[in-house]
Amino acid sequence: MPANPVLAEQTRGNLVENRHRGAFVVVDAGGRVIAAAGDVSRPVFPRSAIKAMQALALATSGAIDRFALGDEELALACASHHGEEVHVASVARFLEKIGLAPGALECGAHPPSNAAAREALRQRGEEPTALHNNCSGKHTGMLAVALALGAPTSGYVGREHPVQVEVRRAIEAVVSEPLGTDRCGTDGCSIPTWAAPLSAWARGFARMATGDGLSPALAAAATRVFDAATSHPLLVAGSFHLDTVVMQAFGGRVMQKVGAEGVQCGAIRNKGWGYALKCDDGNMAASQAMVAGLLLGLAEPDAAQREVLERFATRPIKSVRGAVVGEMRAVSAHFRLE
Repeated sequence: MPANPVLAEQTRGNLVENRHRGAFVVVDAGGRVIAAAGDVSRPVFPRSAIKAMQALALATSGAIDRFALGDEELALACASHHGEEVHVASVARFLEKIGLAPGALECGAHPPSNAAAREALRQRGEEPTALHNNCSGKHTGMLAVALALGAPTSGYVGREHPVQVEVRRAIEAVVSEPLGTDRCGTDGCSIPTWAAPLSAWARGFARMATGDGLSPALAAAATRVFDAATSHPLLVAGSFHLDTVVMQAFGGRVMQKVGAEGVQCGAIRNKGWGYALKCDDGNMAASQAMVAGLLLGLAEPDAAQREVLERFATRPIKSVRGAVVGEMRAVSAHFRLE
């Protein structure tokens, strides 16, 4: 199998220091390839990039109606938030709405991803809690699913727990790909993560964007989830993060979500296209350059949107003193229509 192409490179001075290989695919809901490069049939773990698919279990289980969940709760269920004050307070309200305390969360605790939030916590002499975990919104949503199903909340992260069975069923419905236990791992927040080809993840996002191939109820739920995430982009990631600023700039036209180890997934909603991308070495800055290059080439950005994308497609590398010593940049020749 040939090596995947170089989709991003990092320079230092006038030389290329690192080359980052990867694969990506953009498809419509019928699976027609709009643009692609590299091996898009190799199964990859999408990690947090498919939280919008996992959030569909809130609809299929009846949790949205039972708890009268609004767009903020649905956005949090899609989030890899940075632990800023707005995120912690919003997840706490979400838990209160379903009648549970933070102790019910089984995602574990880690410091906020946001540096200012991390420093504020340190200044107060406080330790991080599960509320600061970037997946706490998703886990709160999964607790709501457990309650709606009448299942125990304890152990909801287990692969055979009714919550994860419901989540798996929802994902399979949108990607039209069986998720086998031979391709299952455990995500950083302790829930199962299922591997499938990049082409399947991209098609799933296209189907969520259009409703094509989904039942009317699931199509309506997908639209609701995408609308919630794109209308509350700060809750989905955090200040200055690519996911947040891109969705802010595109005003609902693009759904964008990062996953660990260099995965990026989303949908160009007005075109009905889904996309999935994996940076082979897992470099997150390189994967951001790649997805920014993809959107520059395919999303038809206006001038303001282009300015946002270009900040990530070509990003300066600085010394400790702040001098620009190189750049991370997308190899834009790959991100074009077939």
